[in-house]
Amino acid sequence: MTGPISRRNFFKYSAAGFGLVAIRPNRNWLQPVVEIPQGDRIGRICVGSVNMRLRPSADAQVVGKLYQDQLVQWNRDIIGDLPIGLMNRNWVETPNGYIYAGSVQPVKNLPNQPITTLPANETEKGMWVEVTVPMADLFIENPPARGTWIDAVPVPRIYYSQVIWVDDVRTTSDGKVQYRVNEKYGNPGDIFWAPAEAFRPITGEELAPISPEVVEKRVDVSIANQTLSCYEGTREVYFCRISSGAKYDASGTAVDNWATPPGPHPIWRKLLSIHMAGGATGNGWDTLGIAWTSLFSGEGVAIHSTFWHNNYGMPVSHGCVNASPEDSKWIWRWTTPNVNYYPGDLTVSMPGGTIVNVIDG
Repeated sequence: MTGPISRRNFFKYSAAGFGLVAIRPNRNWLQPVVEIPQGDRIGRICVGSVNMRLRPSADAQVVGKLYQDQLVQWNRDIIGDLPIGLMNRNWVETPNGYIYAGSVQPVKNLPNQPITTLPANETEKGMWVEVTVPMADLFIENPPARGTWIDAVPVPRIYYSQVIWVDDVRTTSDGKVQYRVNEKYGNPGDIFWAPAEAFRPITGEELAPISPEVVEKRVDVSIANQTLSCYEGTREVYFCRISSGAKYDASGTAVDNWATPPGPHPIWRKLLSIHMAGGATGNGWDTLGIAWTSLFSGEGVAIHSTFWHNNYGMPVSHGCVNASPEDSKWIWRWTTPNVNYYPGDLTVSMPGGTIVNVIDG
């Protein structure tokens, strides 16, 4: 199929095209089977599989089944029936039916013009970049893989809204520009190459602190309401939904050690991006490129961006405070300490930075 496709046919063809992922795992996403609309909001299935239903209800007739990384046309958000055991009533309307919103990552397709010379300061060369396409394949430079997440997926990929460090650039024999993805913080040792069009360079201006003149700042996280509020003095200046520590694991077993720790905690470290891993076998996690990370408790509890679910309003994390990319970036810029582009990481001693007050009730 050549040329653009109509919005009506987008779902039909994109679902069929992205179903080829399992058959053609080395396919470069930026040379898709079909042309993907640019700028429109699209949905990426971010769980193993999900049912599409005739109405926005878990009891409605199933009219189709979609699998991880398939794309759908996102017509609008719908408040539907609340599925049993969940706390989020949001559904996505597509041309062919309704999908529970917690299983669909909102994405866009915004390819970029690659650059061939990386910026640098006095001590290092490289740049922070954000993924602005639904997904892009990663090609490992130094096998075997160190990260356990790589062996758990058919094809290693990076997804819309993730932030990562790029430290080299090359042009392939067929004229394609690729960036070398090499995580600066928490990297188990894996280095990748990826199509440069997938990444938008982040500028230093984007990291400028919000309201730096305000001294009295506080973040309140409500576990009961699954919300986060930012206060300047007594005035609420920002509000968003979040996902705190899960009460149950994937098998439905109650877990206590995933709870987000209550009480006031100062932010003690902030990073543009970090690789996070932990947990026991079967209940562990290993994820690269977690953006806009503000650590406030223990060694790894943080407010951070999330791309692997869209279930805000439901406790689903391993103790952290999951927020949308837009929300976590705003919080990152507004809270202290303030972090410079180079090195993109800052740890401060006590009394630390902005207080995160987790209210367990």
